[in-house]
Amino acid sequence: MLQFAPHTAVITAFSHKKVNNILRFTRVALLMSSLVITSCIESFEPKVADAPSSYLVVDGAINSHGITVIKLARTTGLANINKSPAETKARIYLEQEGGNRFLLQESPAGTYTSPVLSLAAEQKVRLHFTTANGREYASDFTPAKITPSVDSITWEAGAQGLQIAVNTHDDTKQSRYYRWSFDETWEFTSMEASIVEYKNKNFVFRLDDIYHCWASENSTAIKLGTTVKLGQNVISQQPLTLLPSNSVKLRYKYSILVRQYALSAEEYSYWEALRKNTENIGTLFDPLPTQLTGNVHNVADASEPVIGFVGAQSVSEKRIFITHSQLPREWRSVTGYEMCEHYTIPDPASALPPPSLDEIFAFFETGMPTPISSYKANGLLYVVYATSDCVDCRKRGTNVRPSFWQ
Repeated sequence: MLQFAPHTAVITAFSHKKVNNILRFTRVALLMSSLVITSCIESFEPKVADAPSSYLVVDGAINSHGITVIKLARTTGLANINKSPAETKARIYLEQEGGNRFLLQESPAGTYTSPVLSLAAEQKVRLHFTTANGREYASDFTPAKITPSVDSITWEAGAQGLQIAVNTHDDTKQSRYYRWSFDETWEFTSMEASIVEYKNKNFVFRLDDIYHCWASENSTAIKLGTTVKLGQNVISQQPLTLLPSNSVKLRYKYSILVRQYALSAEEYSYWEALRKNTENIGTLFDPLPTQLTGNVHNVADASEPVIGFVGAQSVSEKRIFITHSQLPREWRSVTGYEMCEHYTIPDPASALPPPSLDEIFAFFETGMPTPISSYKANGLLYVVYATSDCVDCRKRGTNVRPSFWQ
């Protein structure tokens, strides 16, 4: 049995009193909290200032040594979850300061494409168009900048994944501001190779390959860089994208095509403001959204807001490939098909009577299952199958090998 000194009882009594006070305070605090919580059950919908139903959005840049692609669209309200509507049937052309014009053709809807251009360096050019409702718009004349070549695209496998970066320089010091975009392409396979297909109440050998495919993805993040505050006009190890070590993109072979654009100071400022407005929001410490000031205007009404900045520059490109064998051995990519399973009809483990051939044919005529293989045993036809999403890789990409693939 434990023995206490005489003064321990005094301390214990004091402690019990202190504990009781704490418990009493806690009960009061909980009661007050419950009152506050239960009083905040009504939804709150802030009033949003009235705004025009839509603003015109101009997306694209003038490629002085290639094909120019301009997209016209309209903004939608916050409550609208549909895709922004395209601005179709516009008459759009590129106009040089000397008066030469190059007409753009629409295909698909809202996307306008020029022929291959070769504009002189520093030749001022602008975008000019008239919408289907007769409104006329034009961007400011801007000199066509020469974009320096991409020196290299590098990658490094680290604890966070595969970091891809870009390097460039300009000895002429004509380019101080840069923007990059990129397209990713990767090879992948479906859950299992299908060697048969269902045709006209029969299972025949499959001629097309739906096991090997390629998928592509265009970058959406705004990637900018500048050498204004650097001693040398050199961009070194500018981060572009970070791939997790288990990314499905790294399962077999991965390719990235990087496009580099030289920007004017005004165009860089526009893209930087757009980046802050779209990427750095959501916390108390993020900057407040700012008004975007582009260079596209309504010719008859300068007060109409138009979203977009149309610059002019040549475009430099570089592509690299990365195979899984170049990566750390412990890296294991997900397949994207982890939840997939294959089945057999008739079920060999079932005690029920097997379905008839007509019932099996009717099952596959629905188009939902995709046969993988078939075999005969004990006088019955067995078909191994899975859902189309698990077997047909075309559901997630294309089985046409890209022309640039190595």
